[in-house]
Amino acid sequence: MSEPHEIVFDNVSKFYGDVLGVNRVSLSIPPGITSLVGPNGSGKTTLMNLMTGLLRPTRGSIRVLGVAPDNPEELFRQLGYCTQFDSFPKGFTGYQFVYSFLRLYGSTHAEADQFAWRAIERVNLVEAAHRKIAGYSKGMRQRIKLAQATCHGPAVLVLDEPLNGLDPLVRAEVIALLRSLAEEGMHIIISSHILHEVDMISDQVILLSAGYVVAEGKIRGVRDEIQEQPMQILVRSNAPSALAAKVFEQDSVVEAKIHNDGRGLLIKTKDPDKFYRLLNRIALNGIAVESVIPADDDVNSLYEYLIGSEDKPR
Repeated sequence: MSEPHEIVFDNVSKFYGDVLGVNRVSLSIPPGITSLVGPNGSGKTTLMNLMTGLLRPTRGSIRVLGVAPDNPEELFRQLGYCTQFDSFPKGFTGYQFVYSFLRLYGSTHAEADQFAWRAIERVNLVEAAHRKIAGYSKGMRQRIKLAQATCHGPAVLVLDEPLNGLDPLVRAEVIALLRSLAEEGMHIIISSHILHEVDMISDQVILLSAGYVVAEGKIRGVRDEIQEQPMQILVRSNAPSALAAKVFEQDSVVEAKIHNDGRGLLIKTKDPDKFYRLLNRIALNGIAVESVIPADDDVNSLYEYLIGSEDKPR
């Protein structure tokens, strides 16, 4: 085991009083994109918080490229963390948000300015850098958090639900950025319950259920195995009727109905990748697509279907 080059969990458990967070987790995570997959409450965020030192294990040990998470100054020199929740200093611009982190990190004014602009350019937010974050869209807020998490050149990037709620075009930009970082040798850990995205961008996947790791490894070919299990997706749009007419041109869409609030479309599809490509074309041809969110009940049932297909948990 080449521990200095991997993220290692050695028989790690975390309990919140009598409540199980994760139990007996032993993992060795190499470079590349690794996705933590499971429904809400499966232990994904607990595992990430243990990895970043925000929680201490009840038992077991963790090493992030050879560094223990209870050594935060050393850990955060090589780790960036992007939570799923927005928390920005009031009144800050995007540039100030990234620059101030670098100053706290220890960079000089000149270094912080240089590194901040480099990170902001990488997430394609240069034109909005001096605007207040309070006026940013969801996608822009996600990207400025990514800029802050990567601005100091970490070797490990931990992202909690980074693609949730993004529109198709911004989603594609973020995925391309993550792939380019992985190709540079970075460890990227992503939590998600969106299985088709995991299959598309991950080098490996860790499946979690009720605090246990039930499977790990490559996930190529999973969509073919579960193609008969339709996925339900909520597409937010101000023109749901026009959107419905377009999506029914796709033979992979088995059902589409307007959401109760009249500002979205609930769609069932047997081929999520094909459907997402169609959405990209629709968005480019004038129908506004505000966000794309898998419906929780169907994602959970799909996850349960996948877990049930395993011979046995381990």
